Amino acid sequence: MSPGQRHPTMADVAERAGVSVSTVSRTLRGLTTVSPDVRARVEQAARELDFAASRHAASLVTGRTGSVAVLVPTLSSWFVGAALSGLGLVLRAAGMDLTVYVIPGMAERRAFFEHLPARRNADALLVFSFDLTEEETGRLDKLGMPVVYVSQHVDGRPSVYVDDVAGALRGTRHLINLGHRRIAYVQTVGTGGFSFSSQERLVGYRQALTEAGIPPDEDLVVATPAGDKRGAAEAVGRLLGLREPPTAVFAEQDEVAVAVIWTLRATRIDVPGQVSVVGFDDQPVAQWFDLTTVAQSPSRIGREAGELALSLINDPGADRERHLVLPTQVIPRATTAPPPAPRSAPDRQLPPD
Repeated sequence: MSPGQRHPTMADVAERAGVSVSTVSRTLRGLTTVSPDVRARVEQAARELDFAASRHAASLVTGRTGSVAVLVPTLSSWFVGAALSGLGLVLRAAGMDLTVYVIPGMAERRAFFEHLPARRNADALLVFSFDLTEEETGRLDKLGMPVVYVSQHVDGRPSVYVDDVAGALRGTRHLINLGHRRIAYVQTVGTGGFSFSSQERLVGYRQALTEAGIPPDEDLVVATPAGDKRGAAEAVGRLLGLREPPTAVFAEQDEVAVAVIWTLRATRIDVPGQVSVVGFDDQPVAQWFDLTTVAQSPSRIGREAGELALSLINDPGADRERHLVLPTQVIPRATTAPPPAPRSAPDRQLPPD
């Protein structure tokens, strides 16, 4: 378009296509009441005039913004990045925009729930990995739009997640089947109200021990701040200082598992010859370290969450209590093996005659 030239309007498209302005509007909104012949003429006229429908103008007619909002605690997480990538594919195919609200701390969280900007800017909201209070969940219920919870289960609301309990149970069972009985669990703490399925994975670990008849030992459950290499080293130190150290470690996340392996090898403890290690997630780092892990697919979680959100947008009467539970699987690699053979007690030497 040359300088000073005005933007084409729907009236210009209607005149060139030989139809009414309302027909142009119905065509560009994708309504099925327009015949294929008329649709082709309108679309051809729009291309010839370089006409682009205003999203704001369309929203005044349809009551929709053409956008989906996402609430996430961080953009630096491997899980969030992969899930948003999968979600973006679905939304782009549907001609929808994506608006991301990053809530890294409690101050930003209070501001978001006080003002609820998504009310004005989106047709649906996806909430990633938050431990919401009842008050916060109630506020979202009043938004007047579909709210889908991602990587978490929320009773009575649409959710897309993996079964963390079953995944951790299978990961721990893998170690038990190799012959391990002293199995530690390393969990993360200090997530500031953000949920990374920590408690569910701990439940699965404990269920596997109970199933195998292994008495629980709370000394084998230790915690480390997320992403803290020194904290992971201290957690491993507590385990190695036990009278009967573990022969295997189940880590809540792959990043924690890698920090555990790093610490063990730094102290000349062979992995898996002396201690086996299992993670959870199957992040790229798991492949680099040849880490046995419980795999999930955040990209698929994002795609399924997007499809669910679109179905709720397009069908307001759809079931809003639908839960989609995606599978996990154990990926055996080089960090797990049977436990070392127990050391035999040295023969007692008799004194000489």
